[in-house]
Formats: sequence, structure tokens, C-alpha cells
Amino acid sequence: MSVSESHTGHTPKVLIVAGEASGDLHGSFLVREMLALCPGLHFYGIGGSKMKEAGVHQLADAADIGVVGVTEVFAKLGAFLTIIAKIRKSMDQMKPNLVILIDFPDFNLNIVARAAKKRGIKVFYYISPQVWAWREGRVKQIKRLVDRMAVILPFEVDFYAGHGFAVDYVGHPLRDTVKSELAPAAARREFGLAETTTTVGLLPGSRTAEIQKLLPEMMKAAEIISRRIPEVHYILPLADTLNQGDVERIISAAKIPVRIVPGRTCDVLAACDLAIVTSGTATLETGLMGVPMVIIYKLSLFSAIIGRLFINPRHIGLVNIIAGRTVAPELIQLDATGARIAAEALAILQNESKKQAMIADLAAIRERLGEPGAARRAAQIACDML
Repeated sequence: MSVSESHTGHTPKVLIVAGEASGDLHGSFLVREMLALCPGLHFYGIGGSKMKEAGVHQLADAADIGVVGVTEVFAKLGAFLTIIAKIRKSMDQMKPNLVILIDFPDFNLNIVARAAKKRGIKVFYYISPQVWAWREGRVKQIKRLVDRMAVILPFEVDFYAGHGFAVDYVGHPLRDTVKSELAPAAARREFGLAETTTTVGLLPGSRTAEIQKLLPEMMKAAEIISRRIPEVHYILPLADTLNQGDVERIISAAKIPVRIVPGRTCDVLAACDLAIVTSGTATLETGLMGVPMVIIYKLSLFSAIIGRLFINPRHIGLVNIIAGRTVAPELIQLDATGARIAAEALAILQNESKKQAMIADLAAIRERLGEPGAARRAAQIACDML
């Protein structure tokens, strides 16, 4: 199939918006697959370095809108308003043939999809917002504003069907991307770590607000773990959206050495016996790599209070949500302390049968996420819409 030119003779344009590091990654693969299926498309929008490398002309960087919680949004209100104005202006001037939204629901639904609908532009949503976990009422908004949606978790098909909205299940894109060619010993050699020493991964998230709240607690946990397990090593894969200097300042206060590796999350995880992970896509990446983990999360007090009005899920970690039970321990808000994190980590590291049981559970979760090729299947839907 080729749509190198629209029926008007002009290059078809696609506005694509992702607001987080994971969305930037998935968006980059989707863009490449669409260009393979539909040569000649012009992509522009909001994303990170990976979407830019894939050929997306950026109106703004995803880091400018990738914040968490109500108070964090207010802190970046000026940047938000400027970006919103750019998006609306681009729709009027560029007249895109299709808008693609990747997760990031508050911004994508309330701003981008609403503006596209007003202008009669088709909307394709790739990677459903987690409306099954909180604010289920948004399904009505999705049905009103979104023309087609591709979901990546198997239970989402039945969830949306129950609300009268047919969606396409394409499988999870991480099945294509989460892998490492390195065995554990080789991965440790790659990063200058002793091959036989216990290695703990620290994954503090992809947003500045997350590392400010959670990395200090991870470092407190590291201090406790180091007292119980001699010569334990720590390694941190740095998200593209983070400033390494900010991370190093937090680490240096703890006096515990941590090897920082820009990117290369999967290779880093291959070196790990256990990971301490901020809730988000990273929990699923860790699970697909078969690495036991402790999941943590913390918002500002005001954001947490507001969130409690809307959110009451049994689990927050994707591995636990998919399994429908607690596979990896979760520590949220006041429970996400260095002492509690260390206790859960040590309970896994010092109990081989518990560790192996979690590894087996993670392997079963991997099998539930379908075959590789999610981005290609989603790209076909988007090209069909064009």
C-alpha cells in the first residue's frame, strides 16, 4: 500500500503526540513501520529523541509536557499553554490528514483529540489510556473523540467492548524491543561489574519529578541492602528525558556508588539480580526481562489526595495488573520508604525459592502479551485510515 500523495496531490501529513519516554519509543517504531507501509508521509508533533530520529519534525520536546500530578502541571503551565497554541495553529496551517495519539491521556484527549475533532481530522489512538484503572468515565470521551484505537493489553478488548466501543488488539510493542544479547555475566563485564557479585538495578522513572521523590528513597534502601549483602553493586539506566547531573547529585548524597548508564535499559537489566522500579512501563520492561523487582511510587501530597478520589485499583504495577494478582511487591506513597524498599528487596535476594517463583510468574506474563509485531499491526491500521 502506498499513500505517497493524497487525493489532492499533496504529501499526506500526520500529527503524532507522545508525552513520555515510553511513548517516544513506541512512537518511533510506529513511524518507521508507517513509512515502510506508506512511503512519503510527513510526520510532525511532540516526542523525544527517538521520534525525532525516526523522522518526526518536533513542535516541542516531550520533556516539556511529561509531568506527573496536579501540582507538577501548575509548575509548567506557561510551557503547556505555549505548546497547546502551537498544536492548534499547526492543525489550521498544516491541515494534517491524521492525528495519532500515544497514551498520555489528559493532554492527548482534552487538548489534541478535542482540537482535531473540532476540525474534522481523524484520530487514531495507539496504546489506550488506563481507563480501566481510574476515571472509567473517560470511555465516553474516547468514544466521542477517537475514530479508532489500538490496545496492547489483552483484557482491554473486553473492557471496551463492555462499553460499546470496538478496539483493535495489536499485542504489546515491548515484545519487539525488550531483549538483550548479553547473558548476565557478559552484561556485568560490559558495565565493569564483578560477574559473581549481587547486582541491583535502580529505575527511578523518566520524569524529573519522579527521581526527586523516589531516587532518594532508593538510595536509602541501597545503604541498608549494602549493610546486609557485602559488595553489592548498583546500576541505573538513565532515561533520555533526564539530566544526568540531577541524578548524580541525588546519588552523591548517599555515599553509595552507582554505575549510571545512559539508555541501554535492557542490557542493564540483563546484569541485575533484582530491580527497584518506579511504577510505569519500566515495570513491564523489567518483567519481560525476567528480573525480580520491587515496585514503588509516590506523588506530591496534594496530587495523591486528588488521585484517591478517582483511583482505587488493586494494583499499580503493570506486571501485577496483567497477572491479576501480586507478583511483585508494591510500595506506594508513605510505604515507599528506604527501609520498606530494602526489606522487600532483601526478602527476594535472600530467598532463592521466592526469587525463582517470581521469575516463573514473569515468564508466564510474557507469554500472555502476544506475538511480536505490534507496531507493524498498528501502522497498518493507521495507513488504512489514510
